[in-house]
Order: sequence, then C-alpha cells, then structure tokens
Amino acid sequence: MERALDEARRAAASGEIPVGAVLLGPSGEVLGVGHNTREAVPDPTAHAEILALRAAARALGDRILSGCTLVVTLEPCVMCAGAILAARVPRVVFGAWDEKAGAAGSVYDLLRDGRLPHPVTEVVAGVRAEECAALLEAFFAERR
Repeated sequence: MERALDEARRAAASGEIPVGAVLLGPSGEVLGVGHNTREAVPDPTAHAEILALRAAARALGDRILSGCTLVVTLEPCVMCAGAILAARVPRVVFGAWDEKAGAAGSVYDLLRDGRLPHPVTEVVAGVRAEECAALLEAFFAERR
C-alpha cells in the first residue's frame, strides 16, 4: 500500500484527485503502477487502476492478469471494477471506502458479483484506510 500511497501523493502534487494503484504479479513483483491523470491527459478513463492494469498487461504481454493483486488507495468505481473483471484480477486490496461511487462493497459490489464472469475471489478493504482517506479529504478541503 505504501507504493500506492506514493502514487496518490504524486497525483495530488500535480492537481489530480489523489488515488494511486499498484498491480503486483504472482510473486509480489510490481508489474504496473498508476495514479489519476484525468485532468492532465485529459481522459475520463485515466484512473489509477486503469493505468496500472494497462502497464501490467504491457509488461506481461497479456490482457489476462490472473494470479495478480491490485492494490489501490480508494475503493474502485464501476468503470475500474469492470476493467478489473475484464483483466481477471483475482485479488483487490484497497484503502478508503468510496461511499459515493464505490463498486467493491459500498454502493455496489461488482467485483464479487457471481452473475458476472470471472469475479474477484478476494477483496481486502480498509488497508491504511485513514491515511488514504486523509489524502482525499485534504485535497478536497483545499478546493473548497
């Protein structure tokens, strides 16, 4: 989670919503990292999770990321949950809950929806949640 927090801090430093993600391979090696770049690109799909998934797929030369773990500072949204499912990532670890748009158990639970093909087998929530939430709270407090 520390690496994902570093990515979130990079996002905040560049004026982006501070969300960071790291995609780990089966042996724990870092395959991809990302932080929000929606404003800089501009691209509505440039979420941290999407960028980490893309980098990992390039690194492996495969769109299927079975055996991998995605670590992200904020609960994935519906778009990111769809990408996680499409990549067949079996394990997701996240920090802060997203009570407005979360899709891993708060508003929706797409990641574990058994009606969808290849649901995530393990979701670990709340890892360093206070730190992850504090970054987001500070970012939005500055903008008010």
